[in-house]
Amino acid sequence: QVQLVESGGGSVQAGGSLRLSCAASGRTFESYAMGWFRQAPGAEREFVAGIRWSGAFMSLADSAMGRFTIYRDNAKNTVYLQMSSLKPEDTAVYFCAAKQGVGITTAAREYDYWGQGTQVTVSS
Repeated sequence: QVQLVESGGGSVQAGGSLRLSCAASGRTFESYAMGWFRQAPGAEREFVAGIRWSGAFMSLADSAMGRFTIYRDNAKNTVYLQMSSLKPEDTAVYFCAAKQGVGITTAAREYDYWGQGTQVTVSS
């Protein structure tokens, strides 16, 4: 019922910036929490950032604090992850996700819908 499509990934040099987009369709999302996760080769999927579809609450992983920002454009049903000061360790496939209920959690298993992922590669 809910479809999520990520875009905006690519290859950048360390210190560069990227903005990832997650376009959502199929439902209204006032009772949803949205999240960004990433998965590097050989690693588990980890939480990066989360935001309620409505309201001001958001959450960032420690690794993202001070460098990444999550925000919404509700009119476009789109959630963004603005990434700055990128480091090689940020290299991963980035996924957007949605869960029913407004509470943001960091556990991937709690999310109900997932996009296909977009690759981010940061080189030194």
